[in-house]
Amino acid sequence: MSNNSANNSLVLLHKSVKQLRLEAGIRRMKVSQAASDLKTFCLQNASKDPLLMGVPSNDNPFRPPKSCALF
Repeated sequence: MSNNSANNSLVLLHKSVKQLRLEAGIRRMKVSQAASDLKTFCLQNASKDPLLMGVPSNDNPFRPPKSCALF
C-alpha cells in the first residue's frame, strides 16, 4: 500500500470516528415515549386536520369548477 493511500485511509477513519462520536453524544428518547408523544399531539390537533375534518368548499382550491352559461 502506498503512503498516499495509507494517508487517505487514515483520514477516512478519523472522519468515521468523529462522526460516531458526534452520533454517540446525541440525546435520545425511547420509542415508546416518542410514540406516546406523537399520539397525544395527533389527538390534540385532530380537529384542525383537514384530512380528518374535510375542507370547507369555499376554501378548497381543488373543488370541481362550477359550470356557467352565457346568455
